[in-house]
Amino acid sequence: MYDLLTSHTPQNTFDQPIAEHIWEAKYQYKTNGRAVDQGIEDTWARVAFGLSKAELKENQLQVASQFIGAMNEYKLLPAGRILSGCGTPRNVTLSNTFVMQTIPDSVSGILDTIKDAALTMQMGGGLGYDFSTIRPQGTLVRGLDCPAAGPLAAMDICDSVCKMLVTGMGRGAMMATMRCDHPDIEAFITAKSDRTRLRNFNLSVMVTDAFMDAVRLDIDWDLVWNDEVVRTVKASDLWDKIMQQTYAAAEPGVLFIDQINERNPLNYAETIAATNSCAEQPLPPNGTCPLASINLARLVTQPFTPDAKLDPAELRRMTSIAVRMLDNTIDVSKYALEAQREKAQAQRRIGIGVTGVADAIAMLGAKYGSAKAVFLLGTWMQTIQNEAYRASALLAKERGAFPDYNAAEHLKGQMISALDPEVRELVAQYGLRNGTLTTIAPTGTISMLASNVSSGIEPIFSTSFQRTITNPDGSKSMERVTDYAVWRYGQIFGDDAPLPDVFVTAADLTPADHVKMQAAAQTWVDSGISKTVNCPEDIAFEDFKDIYLAAYQSGCKGCTTYRPNAITGAILTT
Repeated sequence: MYDLLTSHTPQNTFDQPIAEHIWEAKYQYKTNGRAVDQGIEDTWARVAFGLSKAELKENQLQVASQFIGAMNEYKLLPAGRILSGCGTPRNVTLSNTFVMQTIPDSVSGILDTIKDAALTMQMGGGLGYDFSTIRPQGTLVRGLDCPAAGPLAAMDICDSVCKMLVTGMGRGAMMATMRCDHPDIEAFITAKSDRTRLRNFNLSVMVTDAFMDAVRLDIDWDLVWNDEVVRTVKASDLWDKIMQQTYAAAEPGVLFIDQINERNPLNYAETIAATNSCAEQPLPPNGTCPLASINLARLVTQPFTPDAKLDPAELRRMTSIAVRMLDNTIDVSKYALEAQREKAQAQRRIGIGVTGVADAIAMLGAKYGSAKAVFLLGTWMQTIQNEAYRASALLAKERGAFPDYNAAEHLKGQMISALDPEVRELVAQYGLRNGTLTTIAPTGTISMLASNVSSGIEPIFSTSFQRTITNPDGSKSMERVTDYAVWRYGQIFGDDAPLPDVFVTAADLTPADHVKMQAAAQTWVDSGISKTVNCPEDIAFEDFKDIYLAAYQSGCKGCTTYRPNAITGAILTT
């Protein structure tokens, strides 16, 4: 069957050297030093064949061929775990995103969680934990008559275990979250001020609506443990501490946790308190979600002309294929823990996102961050959301709704209410195969694989830039990389043709431009969005704080900023 697929797959070439480098380094299947995937067409076939195993045997070839067709032109890009692991005998997971169990407030519970996390990371999963459930440092431990070490000590152990692990899937990545009313929140906020500490963690503070109200009203804020007030601070002082730290070092991020839970389609069944390592996927304890991205840049016809448009029929077709592809991924994936497999099967979460957004906008003659760009992105995400729900309802008709589906409760949700009437009718009739359907991930390496399309919903970083790459012998070198839309413009009009002013880059944009784009997408996304708001180095601190307020007020589920500084540095240079 594998031969049948590869013999009908057009041979791919790479438009840029970086794409081939990414494929060879990340996604080409090799074993014992021998390349099994001879070309990227073999990678597509391997992945398609592996995912088709979830189908009835008589349907496998047809479905695998459909998957290949979507991947072959880089229109649909499964996330890295799927591309590298599917169809191989490796003991790896196909999901990028995990959240660990609720951490018990005991030594044995903490160590059991860390052991489970190590097993998850060993199989290639990035993960998150909520450390709010661990008692504050100094709290008396009854029976031992000694003070508790606190949540940051547990984080240090997790960090050391992650550092110890070496896998073929790359460096481990973790997210730590803590509620804004935990007594150790101030220590959590500044934990990475020591640049040698917690290097394998991203940090995010879970900010509640009540806290944001307290900041606005400039009133006191209680830090509590076991429903008892441990101490009281000024809400605005605590907010300033968060802002000062992220102004200086780009961390911690902020999660608007009440927004996350209120708009979670499964909020009737769970409370979310953590995300995966990049924050785009809020998940319940033991939750997981496979990801894929639709490459909008490849769906634009007649780019850079007055007749340029993004093909809506092809966008819907890619979305429908993605629903089936990711639903199959749940069934063929391996899991480190039985609890993860059970949660995945019970909720069947999937995360369809986008990449190449900024390139597609430029191809249509608009500037990223403009009113037209905001409208285009919102329209595209609305189309994806409606088609994803339509396809999931039809898949539920074929395979059954996800086991935890509660029709009466699910149909009350904000996301369902916003769908087109005919889609809501399908959901009411058949239910849904998947508990959540849309997520926008960062897509860094798969965007490079697709000839450096703009990543996720981020703006074009630069029309061309230097990237540090690691060569097969371990040496480092710099490679010039051109943005895909710029490359396409050169193909059409000549390499020496001056670029039109639609090619705005991250350096050209205001923070408000970023927030408007994130908010436009979030309206039509079930889960979260990986998005960085780039800020000028000389931005005033009060203006910097306003970014987070704007993100909160416009309905974003979180906010992450980056201001160039000597502490964080950068991996890309123009």
